[in-house]
Amino acid sequence: MVQLNSEDIERPFADKPMRRMVTMIGRALLLHCPNCGSRGLLKSWFKMTDRCPRCGLRVEREGHDYMAGSVLFNLVLAELIFAIVLVTWLLIAWPNVRWDVLEIAAPLGMAAAPFVLFPFSKLVWLAADLALRPAHASELTAERLAERKAS
Repeated sequence: MVQLNSEDIERPFADKPMRRMVTMIGRALLLHCPNCGSRGLLKSWFKMTDRCPRCGLRVEREGHDYMAGSVLFNLVLAELIFAIVLVTWLLIAWPNVRWDVLEIAAPLGMAAAPFVLFPFSKLVWLAADLALRPAHASELTAERLAERKAS
C-alpha cells in the first residue's frame, strides 16, 4: 500500500479561506468537482459517479448523516427560490395578481424544483463540507494521487 503524506494533497488558497470557499462553490455550480474542478461527476441528472475521475474524491463523503444534509439543503434551496420568485411576482403584478395561475404554477414549481436543483445542491453541499472538513489523503484514491505526483 502506498503511504501518503499531507504534501500529496493540493490545497489551493489555504491562506485565503473565503477565496477557496467561493472557488469551490463556483466549481459546484458548474457541476464540476469542488476539490479539483474536473468534469465527469454526473452519469445522468439524478446519478453521480462514486468518485471524481481526476482527484478520486468520494462524492458521498463519510458520515451517516451526509445524505440527509444534502437532501435538506436541496429542499431549503428549492423553497427559498420559490419564496423569492413568489414575492417578486406578487410585487410586480400587484394589485392585478392572477391567482388562478398562481394556484397551478406554485405547486408545480415547488414539486419540480428539488429535482431540477438536485445535482447543484448535492455538489454545493459537498463544497461546503470540503470547506469545513478539507479532504484527507485517505479520502482520495492512491492511484490518482500517484498519477498527480508523477506529473
